[in-house]
Amino acid sequence: MDAEVSGRANQKRRTRKGLLEAASRLVKQGRKPNLEEIAEEALVSRATAYRYFPNVEALLAEASFDIAIPGPKDLLRDAPPADPVSRVQLVDTTLHDIILANEASLRIMLAHSLERAIGQDPQDKRPVRQNRRMALIDAALTPARHRFRAGALNTLSKALALIIGTEGMIVIKDVLQLNDADARKVKRWAIRSLIEAAMKPARE
Repeated sequence: MDAEVSGRANQKRRTRKGLLEAASRLVKQGRKPNLEEIAEEALVSRATAYRYFPNVEALLAEASFDIAIPGPKDLLRDAPPADPVSRVQLVDTTLHDIILANEASLRIMLAHSLERAIGQDPQDKRPVRQNRRMALIDAALTPARHRFRAGALNTLSKALALIIGTEGMIVIKDVLQLNDADARKVKRWAIRSLIEAAMKPARE
């Protein structure tokens, strides 16, 4: 049963990702598609599209962000495999810059996801958000996985996800009110500290 539930959850994530990719393709063609056109491009029904996004504005706002994020292979191609700190800091710097460039769209996306989460049935396993950061974080850490304590790598990835991404930026700007230079400095410190804390002692 667990495998069946997990399979359905994965399918829902793929459906949501498929809608974002379809929107991206249409936008790259110079079009301003409506939700029905995006659903058709994604090979799903209009009703399915509406179950994942409340309107086309929410979908296009997120798709604009989706287009900008590089895949793990492209981003980390020249990053030193033995240096997890610099690799994760590269992920953070890249997302930080993209978030700044798309701040208005991301705030709209975040508002839509919060509204949906409030009213969502606990049994509804459709993802409220697309999880982009974990693939990048995991790819950054994987080459040095042998350097971490047993069981620490999974926890480390999740802890880093609290710092890297839109929510971290909201805290930095709205709560802490840091300027950009200080924000980057704080995040670099946090990333290094978390990674070093998860590593095996040198004597091992």
